[in-house]
This record gives sequence, C-alpha cells and structure tokens, in this order.
Amino acid sequence: MTTWKKRLTPFGASAMSTRSQISTWSDEMPLRRPNIHGRSAASKGLLFKTPLGAVRNAQVVMTYGVGSMVAVDDNSFIVSGLDTWSIDSAHPLYEPRLQRRLGVRVFRSPPPADTPPAGDGVRIRRFPEIYSCPGCSELKKFKYFGTTTKSGRCADCDRRLVPSRFVVACEKGHLDDFPYWQWVHKRNAPAGEVGDRHDLTLSTDGRTASLRSVVINCSCGLASSMEGAFGSKALHSLGVACSGRRPWLGEGAGESGCDAVPRTLQRGASAAWFSVTRSSLSIPPWSDTLQKLVDKEFSALDVIVAQAGHADVIRHLSWVKEKGFTVGEVVEAVERRRQFSGANADDAQPESILEAAESFRIEEYPPLYHGHHQARQGDDFECVRPEDVDDVELPGGIDRVMLVKRLREVRALEAFTRVEAPEGTSDRQRFAHLSRSPVDWLPAVEVSGEGVFVALDPMALARWETSDVPVRRGAQIRKAHTDLLRRRAVRRGDPTESAKIESPISTRYILLHTLAHALINEWSLDAGYPAAALRERLYVSDQWAGLLIYTATSDSAGSLGGVVAQGSHARLGETLRSALDRISWCSQDPPCMESEASGTDSLNLAACYACVMLPESSCETNNSFLDRALLVGQPGEPRTGYFEHLLGEGR
Repeated sequence: MTTWKKRLTPFGASAMSTRSQISTWSDEMPLRRPNIHGRSAASKGLLFKTPLGAVRNAQVVMTYGVGSMVAVDDNSFIVSGLDTWSIDSAHPLYEPRLQRRLGVRVFRSPPPADTPPAGDGVRIRRFPEIYSCPGCSELKKFKYFGTTTKSGRCADCDRRLVPSRFVVACEKGHLDDFPYWQWVHKRNAPAGEVGDRHDLTLSTDGRTASLRSVVINCSCGLASSMEGAFGSKALHSLGVACSGRRPWLGEGAGESGCDAVPRTLQRGASAAWFSVTRSSLSIPPWSDTLQKLVDKEFSALDVIVAQAGHADVIRHLSWVKEKGFTVGEVVEAVERRRQFSGANADDAQPESILEAAESFRIEEYPPLYHGHHQARQGDDFECVRPEDVDDVELPGGIDRVMLVKRLREVRALEAFTRVEAPEGTSDRQRFAHLSRSPVDWLPAVEVSGEGVFVALDPMALARWETSDVPVRRGAQIRKAHTDLLRRRAVRRGDPTESAKIESPISTRYILLHTLAHALINEWSLDAGYPAAALRERLYVSDQWAGLLIYTATSDSAGSLGGVVAQGSHARLGETLRSALDRISWCSQDPPCMESEASGTDSLNLAACYACVMLPESSCETNNSFLDRALLVGQPGEPRTGYFEHLLGEGR
C-alpha cells in the first residue's frame, strides 16, 4: 500500500511571507507540470501541488511544528521531520548567540510557496491512521476503506471518513493510534473471545456527551465503551505498553524499549504537542549592520580572511563600499564572529527550569539597561533613555526605564514534548527529535518590533523581599512548584532524584512577573494593542530584576511607536498607578485575594483572568507564578506590596 504524503508549504509575495499553504502529493498520483517559459516544468524538476488550506509561517514553528497534528477539512495529518522538508528556497536566518546555544549552522524560515516548486516545502503524513465511517460504522485503518486520498470516502457507503478522535502518547514524545482492539478484548478477557473475526465498529447512542456513549463493538461479540480510557494508568493496567512509534519520522523510525506509561489523549488536545522554542534578542554587536552582512557570507569570508591578500578580495565586495565600511572593519567583524563561534562558554552553563535566570538571557540585560545610542540605519537594536529623564522622577521602586525603539527576535523550534509541558532547558530527556537523521539547521521565524525596558530598584527590592509576608507568600508558590516537580520525577521512575529537586522560583521573580502582566493589561488599553500582541521577557538574578514588554510581529505593525510612547517617565508613572489601582480590586474578590492556591497545579495565589492573567501567547510561563498581593498588598497585612505606596496617588 502506498504511503500517502502531503506537504505544508508557505505562500506569499516574498520569501518573508507570513502565511503557509497545505498541498497534497503522493507516490502514485500524476503531478501537474505546467510549461514555464516554453520549457516543461518536469525538465526543471518543478512539481506543482494542489493547495488544501493555509497557516501562518509562525504557526509552522509555534503551533503546527514537526510532530504536531493539523486538521485539514475532514482529514488529520502530522507534520513530518525536518529531513523531509524541501529547504532549497527557504529563507536563511542568522542569530549567532542562538545558533551557538542550539548547536546549528543556520536557521531557516518555512519555505516560500511563491518560489517554485509551489507547495513542495514542508511534508505532512496522514495521522491517525485509524478512521471510522459514519455510515457503516466500521473502524479501521484508512487504507482498508478502499478509498483514495482525494475522495476520502468509504467505498461501501460513500460517506466521508472521520479520523479517530483518540490517540495514545507518552511523556517521551512517542505517538500512536489508540489500541481499540486491545481496549475491547483485554477489558473483557475473563469473558473469553467469541467467533473468529474481529472487525471493529464504532457507535454512539447520543444520550449523553460522556465517553460512556462511545462504544467500540467487535464482530466476535465483545464490546466496550471508552469510559475510563483517559485515566493516567488506564492502558498500563491492561498491559498496554508504549509502542515507541514516531509517525512524524516515517515507517521504521520507532524506538524500542520505552518504559513510559502511555496516555490516551484527544487528537486535538493541547497536551498532544508542546513546542520547545528558544528565542533570542539581537543585541550588539550581532545586531549591527556590518555583523549581519558578515553572518550571511561568514563561511566564505572566514576563508578569505585566513588567506594572504584578503584586503583586495574584501575591497571588491559590493556591499563594503556601498555601506561605507573599511576592509579593516570587515576583517575585525569576521575575527569576532570566528572567536565567538569557537567559544564554548554556553556549553558549561547548568541547565535551568527558569529561563529568565539563565546566563544566556542575562546577556541581554546590560544592552537594555545601558542602551545603544549609536544605532545605524539597518541595525536591529536601538535603545535610548526617555526624553524627560531629567525632568520627571520615576515612581518609587523603579530604577530605570529604557525605550527600545528597534528590536529583532528570532524564535526557533528546538524540540517538542507531549502529555506535559516542558520544564525549561533541564527537561531534555523528554525532548522528541525533529528529524530522523542529523540536520545542521532548525526552523525559525524572525520578528521585529519595539518595547519598553523597566528595571526595579535593587536596594528597595532587597529590603522588600526580606520582609516576612512577601517571604511567606513566595515560599507558598515555591513549595507548590517543588512538589509538582517531585511528583513528575516520581511518575517518570526517578524517585531518588526527586528528593533533590527544588524550585528556582523566587519572590523577586513572582513580583516581576506579576508586574509585567499588570502593565501589559494596562498598555493594551492605552496603546491600542490587544494584549495578545504584547509579550513579556523577564530578567532575574541576585543583582538584577528587569522586564521587557514589547511587540514583535513579522511585519511593520509592531513598530508604530505605540508601546515606546508608554515609556516616558511621566507616562509610565501614570500607567503604573492606574494599573495598580485596577488590580487592587478584582471582580472575583474576596476569594481571589484570599486564595491560598489557584491556577494550574496551584502555582498562583491572588491571580485570575479577571485581574492579572493574560493570553498564553503573551506569557513566558503559561500564566503561572503570579500573585498581585505582592504588588498592591493584602488587607490586614501591611508592607506586603512592593508598590503599596503608590496606591491612590493621582486619583
């Protein structure tokens, strides 16, 4: 039986298109090969596909990346591994810090479809393989219905086939069809099997919306509802082990001996795929125009600089004279890039659950704090002080504000997990591979925008975070997080290590995180951006505490000045007081403020969607580690809130 394959490919007006289209092909189906400029497309090797749907470029990295399932009309597919992608026309992206951290030579944006061969970029495969027919109720693999990929209809009753609602996954990223036969027969093992045939059918009585109404019947006479299938050990109790399948990498790519407990998931559940994305801001010197030009031709320039007489070669490069650079500046930039690529400082840093505290992230703090005032046209980073810095004092507790007028962020897909979200960079044992064979690149998107950087006063922060109530509230969240991490370690069969696990979440981090949420909600009202268009980026260490709130889009909409305007001293004072007044009372109070545990896995205290929670795309930690009492205080508990002294000012 031929394996039907499909492709998910970008389209648009340029290689920087913000959208991607889905196209089909198969090993047997004739492909349309139109003539181009009097020559057959076949002679040029160009294969044109039929588009099925569309997704954004960013979604190919963030939402529908490798290993994720995507629904197209009445069908379901899984995005194939990187080694099957056609990347000849893919736009290369460079971000030296992130390249070194992830160990890749280059990043690539999803291949554009406006460059032939249209529709021939990102492959997708049919998954799940098991389908059901609403007419004859048969439940079996798609290829046994006697249909074609194009029609997708049952050969017997001509009804549109429906992909299975249920799949099986484990915490190590493996994925497989739900074992319907085992579910029916092993649950009814004491009754014995009746008959020789074992043809399955699916029926729903419609009386309830529960899984009890979904019944799997076998022609041998046995039947079982899907009730209880989602229990954490439902399959394990029946002796069903993880198959180790990796359907996104093709047939024969499975891993044997997986000891993880398989879990039943809905095909479209968020737990079926969690992206592991790493991002980096372009900061000096890597954001400078010269360094960007060197990055694009680094392999060739590295050889040229190493040879004698490189001056004449470099002098004749078109962009050297055009951009006003000297040979010496180019050589210096190449040497800097060479030394940076050869360094291994990041390899020695310990992996952390809290990305905001990693040295990789903290590298961005000094340029944001001190600024970069000599940005040239074409540079990706410009950070300056507000114009009213000498005229208006900042609110108490704030040390410095900087206006980031230009920024560039690269977001790359490193891996993915299933069942449970990744726990920072320390969770690599659960990361699923993106390719069957090694590749020297990763899919990524680059976004540009603007933002405001806010640094807290380190002396005021040090005094506040040693007070009794902030220490106690921070300890509550830290204990809940520690307990969660230890429970997960025990479930993975690592009880000895679980006792050593401690949460890195500090009271300082919770304060900074909640402040970012409060400001995003306030600025979304004042600047005219939806909250989902603003993002937070936190920086936490023993010496520093800062946050960057920024827009980041793949077009110019993120650089219109609306966010930067909020960063003047006068404006920040007004919006900060307004934000504090707004969250000092919540429509869910008093239960919200008095909560001892809230949010997913009890990782919040006084926080809900009526006060400080944000769209998940805006938050680094999926709306966890929040407590507005640390900002505005708690009734009957003086000196709890870091900004209590600002409440009511300006009313």
